[in-house]
Amino acid sequence: MAFEGLMVSVSGVRGRVGYGLTPEVVATFAAAFGAWASRHGSRTIVVGRDSRVSGPMFTRIVHGALESVGCTVIDIGMAPTPTIQLAVEHHHAAGGLGITASHNPIEWNALKFIGSSGLFLSADEGAEMRALMESGIPRATWDALGEIVHDTEAVQRHIDQVLALPYLDVAGIRARRFRVALDCCRGAGGVIMPQLLTELGCEVYAINMEADGQFHRPPEPVAENLGELAALVKATEADIGFATDPDVDRLALVLDNGIAPGEDYTLALAARTVLRHRPGPVVTNLSTSKVVADVARDAGVPFHFAKVGEVNVAMTMRDLGATIGGEGNGGVILPEMHLGRDAPVGAALLLQLMLEEARPLSEVIAERPKYVIVKDKLDRPEAPLDAVYVALRAAFPDAVADTQDGLRLDWPDRWVHLRPSGTEPIVRVIAEGPTEQDARTLIMQAREPLSALGSL
Repeated sequence: MAFEGLMVSVSGVRGRVGYGLTPEVVATFAAAFGAWASRHGSRTIVVGRDSRVSGPMFTRIVHGALESVGCTVIDIGMAPTPTIQLAVEHHHAAGGLGITASHNPIEWNALKFIGSSGLFLSADEGAEMRALMESGIPRATWDALGEIVHDTEAVQRHIDQVLALPYLDVAGIRARRFRVALDCCRGAGGVIMPQLLTELGCEVYAINMEADGQFHRPPEPVAENLGELAALVKATEADIGFATDPDVDRLALVLDNGIAPGEDYTLALAARTVLRHRPGPVVTNLSTSKVVADVARDAGVPFHFAKVGEVNVAMTMRDLGATIGGEGNGGVILPEMHLGRDAPVGAALLLQLMLEEARPLSEVIAERPKYVIVKDKLDRPEAPLDAVYVALRAAFPDAVADTQDGLRLDWPDRWVHLRPSGTEPIVRVIAEGPTEQDARTLIMQAREPLSALGSL
């Protein structure tokens, strides 16, 4: 099957609705996933979606495709991606299918494939599924078709599991009556975040709660997109501002002073909370800020890198028995909840930290070392990148090198990471240093051997 106009990754497929991502494409991928996931016994697949306008249409198509391969569909309606993952575990399903393009623009949608463990598919699993799709999808006969059932309690179960986390002093948080500003970008966060915060006793001041997919800001919750939330924090004198992406697996902050410190601080502060109660290994991907490694160092616990991608971080955490981990894009993974990024979990852990610190988070962050991240991307050269990696390692013999996902070079107060994108014909270059100029200098130094390969 041709993938023109699509971004096909290990655990999903995404594209612009009506162009690359058509009903035919969605039906084919959904049927292939259902046939692949149900090959070992269970034929139950959990389906959920975010708030995108195309979501209801694609949900109907996914239902029919899964029924056509004999699957029983448990539809949980509009729900965060982590809620879908938890529902897969709850129902002991063969897998889950999330209809969401996460932080992509409004005209996009996607299918995210979740295995029976609640994790996104690994590279090998994704390859197996696509091989089945290419070889021919086995269809059910008239007397073996699937059916649709509905689960209306999935979101409440998610909330209840957050409230039951052993690290939370729920009574203490409720007594503090934190003032929280909230921006859910008109995504699926509107069906869970206000209720969770209300159950934690917060006074919630919300914008963009209508879960209609009409995003009123760019959906990625990065600092430059949070101006409206920052203004709300100041206007309401809120203790904290929370922002989610449309499928609620990423959480960004606006501090009490109206400043958005960057998504990496979500994981760093959440880890600070958890490590006080349960010291243990911390795992992040290779493109995450040093603020997380600093928290692990201060707690005296091991710190490990994983390849970029949620499933890679989750599998590394599972293998190492990590206490907490995630990605620097605001994705917090707490294994005691589940091995997936979870914005509601992140929000609850930050409220717990605010309770324990008894001071604004702006003061907590002000005490930490300062770093600035700069991100760049370049056209990917035809030649292999190995020569670039060799040249950079030779140019920086004093750096600690990590080669598990491209090349990351580390110094005590700065780093640079080059890696080929898994979905686009580009090379991503990310650097961090004490100042923006330090980071940009590393970017320019990394570009030089790429230029020699003709990428510019």
